[in-house]
Amino acid sequence: MLIDQEIRPVMPYTRPRGKKEFFRKHEYVYDEYYDCYICPNNQILKYSTTNRDGYREYKSDPKICINCPDINKCTNSKNHTKVVTRHIWENYMEEVEHLRHTSINKEIYDMRKETIERVFADMKEKHGMRWTTLRGLKKVKAQAMLIAACMNLKKIANWMWRSRKNGPNPSNPCVNMHGLLSNLYSFIICSLRNTVSIKKETVFCLQTEIKTKTVQDSF
Repeated sequence: MLIDQEIRPVMPYTRPRGKKEFFRKHEYVYDEYYDCYICPNNQILKYSTTNRDGYREYKSDPKICINCPDINKCTNSKNHTKVVTRHIWENYMEEVEHLRHTSINKEIYDMRKETIERVFADMKEKHGMRWTTLRGLKKVKAQAMLIAACMNLKKIANWMWRSRKNGPNPSNPCVNMHGLLSNLYSFIICSLRNTVSIKKETVFCLQTEIKTKTVQDSF
């Protein structure tokens, strides 16, 4: 969807998964023209079927694989058949991987520590998102959305305050809107603190395991 809308995707590096002693998926070369995979021993894995999850399955010839010297590095299948899957949208993921090595993506990715990571840190340290005293996905989601709304209001207020041209003039509409948004932000935070009050509750850690302790409020 990002590529179709001409939005540049900036994704992190993902380590290869699977057993270390086995061949990695990138060692099986995909031939786009013939729509097949080629194994490290130059044998062809032909297209077989497409499963319900949207993955195209490419299978090897068991008559050839049974005599392969590297079969122990390839598969543990009892019928000596190697299966490599390829999603129907894999070409988009390959384009994302290609863009990851460009200098533009590297510059944009470095901005994470100045933008996205700071937002997460503020949510955990200043708005109580490191722990939750609510039970159920619906309640926790509502709490998180309210906190996100508060942070957006605070960000808009800061932007408007910095964009003023003539200094902190009370007649400046930017300054008035800044005060309005700040008051609204404070009102929502106080409402959350007053409406959600729990004397003793199981506190769920959003990062590690479940812990139990006594709390007076949710924040």
